Amino acid sequence: MEPTLDAPNPAVRTPSTPSTPSTPSTPTAPGGVPTLDDRITGSLLGAAVGDALGGPVEGYTPEQILERHGGRVTGIVGPWNGDAWRTARPIAPYHKGDGHVTDDTLMTHTLIRVYEKVRGHLDAYAVADHLVPELMNSPVWIPELEAEALPLQRIFLAEKWIVTRLHYGHVDPREAGSGNIVNCGAAMYMAPVGLVNAADPRAAYAEALDLAGAHQSSYGREAAGVFAAAVAAACVPGATPASVVDAALSLAKDGTEAAIEAVAEAAVGHTDFETALVPLRRAVAPFDTVGPDYRAPSLGARRPSRLHSIEELPIALGMLLVGGGDFRRTVLGAVNYGRDCDSIATMAGAIVGALHGEAAVPAEWAKRVAEASRLDLHAPARALAGVAREVFARDAEARRAHESAFAALTSADR
Repeated sequence: MEPTLDAPNPAVRTPSTPSTPSTPSTPTAPGGVPTLDDRITGSLLGAAVGDALGGPVEGYTPEQILERHGGRVTGIVGPWNGDAWRTARPIAPYHKGDGHVTDDTLMTHTLIRVYEKVRGHLDAYAVADHLVPELMNSPVWIPELEAEALPLQRIFLAEKWIVTRLHYGHVDPREAGSGNIVNCGAAMYMAPVGLVNAADPRAAYAEALDLAGAHQSSYGREAAGVFAAAVAAACVPGATPASVVDAALSLAKDGTEAAIEAVAEAAVGHTDFETALVPLRRAVAPFDTVGPDYRAPSLGARRPSRLHSIEELPIALGMLLVGGGDFRRTVLGAVNYGRDCDSIATMAGAIVGALHGEAAVPAEWAKRVAEASRLDLHAPARALAGVAREVFARDAEARRAHESAFAALTSADR
């Protein structure tokens, strides 16, 4: 490749180069503890930035990334094929690079619009009643297509499945995910579920499982629940990368639990993603059905199984441990891992942002992604924060009513 392809985006440097601190626009509580609003903003900004950074190198190996860019990717870069992005396969016609977000962010923002309409907890029926109409009927700006279009015209087959099954097939929403390929399609946009259930991982897990039942089955659905739980756990005051992983492991089942455990063990002792790339891939490989060649999946790829796991979530959690919760180290580790790195970096960025708030996300990256993608990345955060507060107030009222009723039921026992 011509080295001049990335000239407008000089983002390749050695991992040891100092990072530039970002400036938060969302206030934190006294003592520097991030508030709910700050964590929601940080999580959604972090997810979008991770998505945009990972998009250009999605599907490639760490070795290919190193060769293509003359070093590790350490910031926003241009399309893999430069100006030929419109026709170069297998990426065309999508303009991945230059700070453009992908379907991970588009689906995340679509889910937030559903929360804005429902203003309550979501389930599989909310997918049928609100998410599907959003995908089919509400044009938005699609950065990769450089045009306003329906989200349905950008999402891939695993997400088009939702429309096919629910709108055209009239399948029971709670069962619609059965038969779809099993991948990270549902998990990649579940951060809002964790944020609405901030500091309550178990509730986030349950809500995401119900919601994702309309999209996925098996370990894809499980990953959606565990990712939402990880984001909720990151919102607990005093949370750490280790406590987030512990929360995920306390809820994860079957192959998902085993894969996270294996990757977490492999991450021990690594503080530089460069040394962790091979050990983390080796740890997750037995659970990954795609196989060594990401663009030529194995025969058993993406089929239901209790023994397997999606690759993206365990690696995101592994990079969280390797990076110690630092945004640059964590997200750049996810990006340079390659394979489905836009989704890995989306998940990793969402968790780090929830841990530390907007200040964790480099302001220069957030600004460039917002401008390049022509998106207001703060508006969805403000909207979701309002919904989260309303939901919590109703949940608290319901808990008090339950406590009162239970106390009356057991009064004779005293």
